[in-house]
Amino acid sequence: MFRSLHMKLTLILLLLITSLMAVVGAFLTTSVTSFFIDSFYQQMNGVFGAEKREFVASLRSEAAQEDGAARILDMLEVTVGGSLGIDYNTRNCFILDGSTGAYITGTASEAVLPREQSANLLTARNAVVQGDETTVGDQSNITADYMDVAIPIMGGGNAFIIYILDNKDTVSGLNSQLVLIIMQALVIGLLISVLLSFLLSKTMVGPIEKLTAGAERVAAGDFESALPVESTDEIGILTGTFNEMAGVLQSTLAAVENERNKLDTLFLHMTDGVAAFDHEGCLIHCNPAAKEMLRRDIPDTCSYDELFGELDVSFQEVLALQRPNHTESEMRVEDRTLELYLAPFSDQTQGGVLILLHDVTEHHRNEERRKEFVANVSHELRTPLTNVRSYAETLRDANGDIPRETSNSFLDIIITETDRMTHIVQDLLTLSRLDAGNAELVLSRFPFGDAIESVTRANALAARQRGHELVYAPEESLPLIVGDRSRLEQVMMNILGNAIKYTPDGGHIRVTAGTAGDSVWMEVCDDGIGIPEKDRERIFDRFYRVDKARSRESGGTGLGLSIAKEIVQRHQGSLAIMPHEGPGTTIRLTLPISQERGGAAHA
Repeated sequence: MFRSLHMKLTLILLLLITSLMAVVGAFLTTSVTSFFIDSFYQQMNGVFGAEKREFVASLRSEAAQEDGAARILDMLEVTVGGSLGIDYNTRNCFILDGSTGAYITGTASEAVLPREQSANLLTARNAVVQGDETTVGDQSNITADYMDVAIPIMGGGNAFIIYILDNKDTVSGLNSQLVLIIMQALVIGLLISVLLSFLLSKTMVGPIEKLTAGAERVAAGDFESALPVESTDEIGILTGTFNEMAGVLQSTLAAVENERNKLDTLFLHMTDGVAAFDHEGCLIHCNPAAKEMLRRDIPDTCSYDELFGELDVSFQEVLALQRPNHTESEMRVEDRTLELYLAPFSDQTQGGVLILLHDVTEHHRNEERRKEFVANVSHELRTPLTNVRSYAETLRDANGDIPRETSNSFLDIIITETDRMTHIVQDLLTLSRLDAGNAELVLSRFPFGDAIESVTRANALAARQRGHELVYAPEESLPLIVGDRSRLEQVMMNILGNAIKYTPDGGHIRVTAGTAGDSVWMEVCDDGIGIPEKDRERIFDRFYRVDKARSRESGGTGLGLSIAKEIVQRHQGSLAIMPHEGPGTTIRLTLPISQERGGAAHA
């Protein structure tokens, strides 16, 4: 209840009024008491002081009489009764025995006297014993419930003490009235403080409550409702500053949200995997690419050790790195090779570890293929070069002793090997242009069937020389297609030429064609040596041969099918080995009827 500012203001005002009235009351009661005490002793001094020596001497003369006590009392009542303030109710005068302090006579009975003799009375008795008439017992005591003064009077061998006693009833009554007045004022003050607290709360707490409500709306994400500035004081300045802060906060949160969306989109769609862990090694983020690379279901409760415990780098080692340092590692997941980059983010107590996963499987395969390709090129060029060098050195060293027929045979071999190297270089240049995208297609519309017939006629002679039966039997009328005719006829020549070369003499080669939806196809089927199942996946690799010795004998470079596949892929087509019953091979060429013309030359 006392947490609200309104209640605090009310309580503070109540405490302030109460404390103020308590201080005023204590001050007034003390002052009144002090005033009456001072007035009492001033009256006593005015009657028995040094200026009243004659009156004191008269009292001593009366004390010398036989009935001195009664005479002194009568003289006091008649002569200075008014000056002493004796009213027989609150203030009385007593005549006491000078040596014992016993009651002799007075304006009131002995019962009015205090039970124990006061310090002033004892002082006066000591003065009588010592014969000192000048020492008066007139010391004030604000804590006592009475006021008194004791004056020793000696004469004619008699010793008396004039004892004036005031019971402070007047002071107490006045103080009671003061306390009553103060209590009434306190009640009125408390009522006023409650009213003032409500006014203060309306003036001060009202704008603060509006600020609180505005802060709650801002915390809930509502930045549109600006608070009205109703004054030019500190509260108004605070309200204006709050509105500016809300605007800046909205802009900042929008920028942060935009950046977060960018990062979420980046992490979601990037091809590299990303995994983040907090400073305790618990997973806080993992994008789909990382899950796909790790080939496992990754729950949100997964830890670093569960995912990457097999690495040679521990989590604490990575966390201890100083930014922007990082460490690298590698791991195998089934048939994949993953390269990992591990780095800490933020500080060691609030940050964690970020891991970037990069699939280098294809890179390693390409590297192996590159090495194999370089080795194949070196081998393919070394063999004809060795033959050319050997036969040339033989012709040079013979000095004309070799018969002309033999020398011509050697020269024919040199020319053949030179042509073979030329074919290899030309095929490599073709592949290089295709890889670099520099070999543009010259697209035109031409009859697909005419191109097949042209290639079939061009290979008819070679087929007859090998005793093959070459048949072209299209299943239907073939449409016009869009493509680079010369490149596609090069592909058809390669497929049909391989069928003729790798089919034993007297074989059968059948060429068929047809349409399938928005595509056309051509198949070359032979009953030759065929392609083993284990070699079918690599038959289109560069320099790959099923039978290397026989390929070289037939003049093959091992690049024909690679070039053919690159050309077909540039036409958005496919080249594949089809299922084949019995010995032989069936290769199918599929092409779209129309081509996208962007990036190619047009006839």
